[in-house]
Amino acid sequence: MSSYLVGQVRPSQLLWTYGPGALIDLPNLSVLTMGLDRWDPGQCPPIEEARLLAAVRRVLGPQVERLRMPPFLRDDGVDPTSAEGKIGVPVRPFPRWLRCVKCGLLAEYDSGLFDIKANPYRPEQTHFVHSNCEKGKNADAVPARFLLACRSGHLDDFPWHWFVHGGPSECKGTLRFFERGASLQTENLWVKCDACDAARSLVHAFGREAQETLPACRGWHPHLNKYEECAEDPRTILLGATNGWFPITLSVLAIPLERGLLGQLVLDGWEYFSDAESADEIKVIVKTLVKSGSLPGIDKWDHRDIWKAVEDRKEGKSGTTVISEGDIKDPEWDVLTSDDPPTDWPHFLSSKTETPEGYRDRLTSVLLLERLREVNALIGYTRVEAPEESTDPDERPPMADLSRNKPDWVPASEVHGEGIFIRFDEKAVAEWEKRKAVQTRSQKLKVGHRGWRNARGLEPDEGYPGIRYAMLHTFAHLLIRELALECGYNAASIRERIYAKSDEESPMAGVLLYTAAADSDGTLGGLVELGKSENLGRLIEQALDRATICSSDPLCSEHNPGVDGSLHAAACHACTFVAETSCERGNRYLDRALLVRTFEATDAAFFAGNGGENG
Repeated sequence: MSSYLVGQVRPSQLLWTYGPGALIDLPNLSVLTMGLDRWDPGQCPPIEEARLLAAVRRVLGPQVERLRMPPFLRDDGVDPTSAEGKIGVPVRPFPRWLRCVKCGLLAEYDSGLFDIKANPYRPEQTHFVHSNCEKGKNADAVPARFLLACRSGHLDDFPWHWFVHGGPSECKGTLRFFERGASLQTENLWVKCDACDAARSLVHAFGREAQETLPACRGWHPHLNKYEECAEDPRTILLGATNGWFPITLSVLAIPLERGLLGQLVLDGWEYFSDAESADEIKVIVKTLVKSGSLPGIDKWDHRDIWKAVEDRKEGKSGTTVISEGDIKDPEWDVLTSDDPPTDWPHFLSSKTETPEGYRDRLTSVLLLERLREVNALIGYTRVEAPEESTDPDERPPMADLSRNKPDWVPASEVHGEGIFIRFDEKAVAEWEKRKAVQTRSQKLKVGHRGWRNARGLEPDEGYPGIRYAMLHTFAHLLIRELALECGYNAASIRERIYAKSDEESPMAGVLLYTAAADSDGTLGGLVELGKSENLGRLIEQALDRATICSSDPLCSEHNPGVDGSLHAAACHACTFVAETSCERGNRYLDRALLVRTFEATDAAFFAGNGGENG
């Protein structure tokens, strides 16, 4: 099967949807993306981002040497039978069990009962057939859509023989899948053994009864061809279900780490310059980079000056900032709040603008990011349950591995866009945090936080981000919803980055709203235009006005997170929630009562003016 081209996905999907261990449900068959040890690193271009690499090493170990893009075809018209036409990632058919659409036969694809029909020029038409079907020759065979998975990331074929016979059995008869009744509800889907006539409805594969019906988890990682011990109870999931694979990623914004522009360019392109041994070699490298557009701005420098910068870096004289392992947002905050932010860097182009009139007692500054780059890295995945959020980098969710051994590289992607950074007045935020009404709202969120973490077996008193974070997070959501109505982007294309820290020595209070999409959504220019003073003030006012009354009030404004163990107070889909791709916390820690007066709370609003000062 590995010699056939079976389909195409976008490179970014190999990070967010179809990474190692994930199932790709193609039109006519289903395949599993294999582990990184089976990928060809030579087909994966490197990405330079020192801060992200340091963060990845903190989790996966110091042996990680590179961030690399997933492989992709550079030309659309490549012959699919050529070596270049076969660039891609290795996959294997999964699940192994197939079902004949005419006779209902259930068997493994390598049992000899099925044949594959490949089409290299139309890979989406590659499929299996039941060659000797009694109801029609070469009947299509499709994947059996039931699988087993567990919280430890294991994935296995559904135990069809065990299930039909109620446990281990000596019977080796062939199995048939059939339907009873007009609807396709689970209770009408049956499996039967041809030899002993044992039959069972698949409704018994779900719920509490499944715990007695299904065998123990075998600890199988099919993408690694590896078994390991597992004490988790397996669960039946459906092929294509969203809980089959959740990516665990790390992301950073590319910010200048060198004082000089040339030094930063050399750092960004170190993969190209590291092996150079003379200025003449640098001259050839620069010509290649200019033609490919791989390092914008390098053509403005003489090759001799570039060689001098390369020599300085090799000898340790470049003065490169040392990257600490957990350094993600602090360096970004320093650059975003700098008195003289970079205005001409290849991946970071910014300009200051006036703070909106009417909000200058609450907002300190606004920075327009006309160009920025976000780099993401895939470090692992979970199944069945999504990875839990945590502010503690040492409190990692249990995640499955991407490779059989410790990886020396991980998949990464870079996307370009634009953004608006809004810095809140630290004094105003600190005074607001001290209000009795604000502390009362914080206590409600804390109770919900403890209940939520208790229900998931996590330490209940850990991971609470603080009421400052909840206020800034809610502000970001309200503004995202407002921006999406006017800027030309769809709401899911606008993302947030929250900077919240109450530390007296180095406090942070700000939000970055930005676009970073792999397609043209990242470069429309509309977001920066709306960040200008005359537009931003109007948008903030509209966002706050809309948040005052929700169509779900009074239920929304009176929601108590302590009752149901949730992670939001006065917030819902009608007023505050945004797309999961936009939110860094999965629509958690939100409360519009922290920003505006609501039916239930009138004295905790940050933007309420003097009327709420003494609440």
